[in-house]
Amino acid sequence: MLSTNVTTQQAAVLHPETHMGAVQLTVSNLERSLTFYQEVLGFQRHDRTDGQATLGAGGDDLLHLVELPNARHVSHHSGLYHFAVLTPSRPALGQVLHSLVEHGVQIGGSDHLVSEAIYLNDPDGIGIEVYRDRPRDTWRYENGRVVMGGLPLDYQGILREGMAMGESWSGLEPETVIGHIHLHVGDLPAALKFYQEIIGFDLMATWNGAAFYAAGGYHHHLATNTWAGVGAPPQPADAVGLRHYTVHLADDTERTHLLARLAANGVTYAEQSDGLFARDPAQNGILFVV
Repeated sequence: MLSTNVTTQQAAVLHPETHMGAVQLTVSNLERSLTFYQEVLGFQRHDRTDGQATLGAGGDDLLHLVELPNARHVSHHSGLYHFAVLTPSRPALGQVLHSLVEHGVQIGGSDHLVSEAIYLNDPDGIGIEVYRDRPRDTWRYENGRVVMGGLPLDYQGILREGMAMGESWSGLEPETVIGHIHLHVGDLPAALKFYQEIIGFDLMATWNGAAFYAAGGYHHHLATNTWAGVGAPPQPADAVGLRHYTVHLADDTERTHLLARLAANGVTYAEQSDGLFARDPAQNGILFVV
């Protein structure tokens, strides 16, 4: 049971500059995954060592792939629903969509009012969203919560804007980032308590067994759902999928307050060379960095 015995200062919501960082994934065949992420989605390979590789869009690392040969795809467990790649514009999203169509990738899509999103899976069946945000001053809020929807996506309009850029596509725009992470959990109330009261995200919306959280008024940096089943067990160790995702904290003060909240609530964590590592109640890994 997670306690809520935290001080007023320590319970402060996360700084508005909090944002998401690199996602570390287990894949079953690194060469196959690299081909997909580079040639189809337009990532650049930053580094490769034995059984591992990092990719990005010309700036920070966005993906860290770790090969586990013969790792299996397992359904109905906690873990990653999808990670979301945020493109800087509608034309940039259109260029990705054109590549997906050219490579015959099966896709879905939705107009969420605050954003336009394309959905697909990588060769291991790992869920991916590629999206663009509408200008924030066009978003609507009701009772302090952002209004999102699920309207049909204007695929043709997005494609036209991408193709209007005129030049041959050389990959993702350098401004591309990881926009948000969407997780399967087995217990939504436990996830709500953890991510709101301990980590410090604001609850932005709830819908159909899912909760959406953010810092700084964003529509969501994180989402949790029980669509894999209430009580879904943690991801098996030999499965493809999420190893951890990264949250960038604004400064050392934020990190100090987070440490205090984790300790006060009995959450196990580890101070590693690359950041502060913890797990949510569904055992999803989180790396906090400053």
